[in-house]
Amino acid sequence: MTTPALADFLDSEAVRLADACTRCGKCVEVCPVVPFGPMAAVPPQDVVGPVVAFLAQGQAMPEASRTWIAACNGCGACIPACPEAINPRRMLMLAATKQSEGGSRTPELFRRMSRAIKIMIAMQLVPAKFARLFVPARTRPADMVFYLGCNALRTPHLLFNTMAVLDALDADYEVVGGPSSCCGVISTKWEGALSTGERVTNNTISRFEGFSPERVLNWCPTCQLHLGETLEGYRKTSFSLDHVTAYLVSRFDDLKQRICRPVARCAVLHIHAGCIDIGRAVEQLLRLIPEFDLVETVVESGYTCGGSGCSKSPELATIEHGELLDRTRAAGADTLVTLYHGCHAIFSSAEKEGAFEVLNFTDLLVEAIGGVPHQDMLKRYRLIDDWDIIVNEAQPYLRSNGIEIDDEWLKRHGPEIFASAEFKGGLDCLGVSAAGGHRQ
Repeated sequence: MTTPALADFLDSEAVRLADACTRCGKCVEVCPVVPFGPMAAVPPQDVVGPVVAFLAQGQAMPEASRTWIAACNGCGACIPACPEAINPRRMLMLAATKQSEGGSRTPELFRRMSRAIKIMIAMQLVPAKFARLFVPARTRPADMVFYLGCNALRTPHLLFNTMAVLDALDADYEVVGGPSSCCGVISTKWEGALSTGERVTNNTISRFEGFSPERVLNWCPTCQLHLGETLEGYRKTSFSLDHVTAYLVSRFDDLKQRICRPVARCAVLHIHAGCIDIGRAVEQLLRLIPEFDLVETVVESGYTCGGSGCSKSPELATIEHGELLDRTRAAGADTLVTLYHGCHAIFSSAEKEGAFEVLNFTDLLVEAIGGVPHQDMLKRYRLIDDWDIIVNEAQPYLRSNGIEIDDEWLKRHGPEIFASAEFKGGLDCLGVSAAGGHRQ
């Protein structure tokens, strides 16, 4: 079967969903971001109706509808609420893409983000490990591909932790990651460059196929939703796309046999409603660990922390993040366990107050199988919070990876790069300073 042009596929899917939608407004009624925007003062039917008309005929939308699309944090509460079972989350993703086609608010986002990611991982890894996170020079038949996406590379320690667990299970896999293997969501949804998004997505899927895998084990929740939900039906593949936690749960008995060390901690786990099956899988995995007391699981809305998820509704995110930290303190927990790279990047600095330690679930799994978790340099830098010291530590890593950045430039712009989970400030400063600020 011939793969259609991505623009044609998305158009046909948008029309199909619009035709199936009865504009009842049930999705708006259950949406947690609605009280924090102009949608709160508008009848639900009058919020969703213009979105449907925009998808079907390209009609202009009022502020409430535009804001609803922009503020969608991907929580998925709308999916079971829809009486027509059409997946309103996917409908909003398609609407966001169509809006971007009319004029992107984030031009050249991918280029700037790629540069920021490379700088951040180069500040944390020696060259051999830096190279491990990208695509191998040669392909070979492998049972599985461990797909890292782009943004997860800014927290490389939890990717190496995951690989340590896969290695302990004797999994046959190869790694595919880095900006050159993007899922295509940035070009497609954020920049509105569908021809570029089509090329990027197909290039990445073809890379997967080059290993003849049975499964692609994904890490990034954004890649999971883009390739597995938004583009569902776009291209036929010979492999299944699963989150890596689903594979670990499928090897539950084997993993249990390899756990040889108790991890005596009292912990609160942070997960997201938008991909609740992944969070529940992590719960299962953590309960394998002897002496590990998981006292509470806190489910936040959204599908991840950061600019693609919770931060799209910042007032709600502030409330939910505050409640998570309050509940961790109230539980007397000594550990807050994070889920994804975006979550870990946001919460790692909460360790400063000294009430609890912030660890990713992969840190705990590696410790439980008798290993040493990979050093969390991102958290180390954030806890140091002194850019003279950070620059002194980071420069040997940067130079060994072939990246020369002036100390003063790094001191001036580094805090912006690290301040936001999605590098908003860092991307802006990199775009301005790229010509003279650094050399790659």
